[in-house]
Amino acid sequence: MTDEREDRKLLEATREGEAEAFGEFFRRNRAVVLSALRARTGDSELAADLLAETFAAALVNALDEERVLPDVPIAWVMTIARHKLIDSARRGEVERSARERLALEPLELDDDSIRRIEALIDATDVEARLAEQLPPDQFQALRARVFDEHEYEEIARELRCSRAVVRKRVSRALKTLRGAMEAPR
Repeated sequence: MTDEREDRKLLEATREGEAEAFGEFFRRNRAVVLSALRARTGDSELAADLLAETFAAALVNALDEERVLPDVPIAWVMTIARHKLIDSARRGEVERSARERLALEPLELDDDSIRRIEALIDATDVEARLAEQLPPDQFQALRARVFDEHEYEEIARELRCSRAVVRKRVSRALKTLRGAMEAPR
């Protein structure tokens, strides 16, 4: 079973009321999202706040029966994270509506928490690791889809290949990324 299918099954289980399923989804994907947010903000505390709001919003969306669950959950979460980042830049602060809707307390980070975040980010420098570990075609497809949020058709035109090829490249890149993050150090 591919990671995308496993993540989708976790979201389906969340929707069916299995509370631990979303926790597992969070644990599987938090490092990638946190690393991307930290790379974009340059601030571990801001990245942690955005991470919390991102996954709170994802949970709210996953529980909404009227919403269609995503085919590629990591891309969906990265899209939410990107929107939260853009919104926070516009407002000058991180939105708290999803966390408030779920009655979650604000994050209070001490120096030890910030050091752990920095260590996690250092261990998961997504872009550098992908650039080193992936063939250029997979890296280009992943970056365009996940980080730049381009549609598959647009990427296919840019890379001069089919939409199916782009999807496969993104899937392979995500699998490699997850494997690299789960490998013992």
